[in-house]
Amino acid sequence: PIVIILLCGFFTALTGGSGVTILALGGLLLPMLLKEGYSRSFSLGLLTVSGSIGLLFPPSLPAIIYGVTAGVSVKNVFIAGLVPGLLLILLISSWALYQGRMHNISLNPFSLKKSLQVSSYGKWELILPIIILFGVFGGFTTLVETAAITVIYVFLVEVFIYKDLRFSDLPRIVIDCSTLIGGVIIILGVAMGLTSYLIDAQIPMLLLSWVKSTISNKYVFLLTLNIFLLIVGCLMDIFSAIIVIVPLITPLGIYFGIDPMHLAIIFIANLELGFLTPPVGMNLFLSAYRFNEPMPTIYKATLPFFVIKLFAVGLITYIPIITLGLF
Repeated sequence: PIVIILLCGFFTALTGGSGVTILALGGLLLPMLLKEGYSRSFSLGLLTVSGSIGLLFPPSLPAIIYGVTAGVSVKNVFIAGLVPGLLLILLISSWALYQGRMHNISLNPFSLKKSLQVSSYGKWELILPIIILFGVFGGFTTLVETAAITVIYVFLVEVFIYKDLRFSDLPRIVIDCSTLIGGVIIILGVAMGLTSYLIDAQIPMLLLSWVKSTISNKYVFLLTLNIFLLIVGCLMDIFSAIIVIVPLITPLGIYFGIDPMHLAIIFIANLELGFLTPPVGMNLFLSAYRFNEPMPTIYKATLPFFVIKLFAVGLITYIPIITLGLF
């Protein structure tokens, strides 16, 4: 389970979509957990919750879009998300170990030699995140340049090393990618249009005035923000939520003296939790679809993990040092 948590977190960080992880890896990983002796309920819950863990780690696309939308450093957002992300992994891993003891699962001894041998098969893939992190955090490339280098690297590996692709496949790939990107651009375009309308209508200022007259305590505001973001996470995809909601809450965070980096991690962590919040959390539906299970079964399977993540979000929200300790 711990390996699966790390794998899903890594995959989500690279793809930027928690639901993609469930759909892409769920069918492969569920039989492995069942074979090890874990219950189906625990396995379903673990795979459903693991899909959203990586959103706090680089090169997570939601973190990048948040930084651009809020006008803060993307690099600092990544740094701020490291400890909260590790906290989530630690808490969920601890629950997984406890479940292993409850089910009397025999642990597999770790073999460094075997691990290195297996890793050699994926050496070209393992280089990819190093290129991304070295370029961004080393200050050598911008995000756009890093994306371009990544595309070139993947192209060279797939065509000339693995030879999984041929030059004749490129037109089809370009069309598929353009269709996917076009869909994302439509979503972001509509969301940005709504954001522009909200700004033109001075909704953020009206909201700020209402909050000033209604909420005077910083911690009451944070509690209200948590509840609001859980609802947003249930009803909206993360990219639209960032573009529409961030301009609304940013002035509120400034008014209550909340550090912009702390607010960023609160926002992303709450949306992660919103994906798992019954009855309409997006990842719950994707999990039910992927594993062909009724929704009540998914609710029951994810409930312990939901409580753990809710506890973690509370710690992240009300103990700023968890987020800001590396600055």
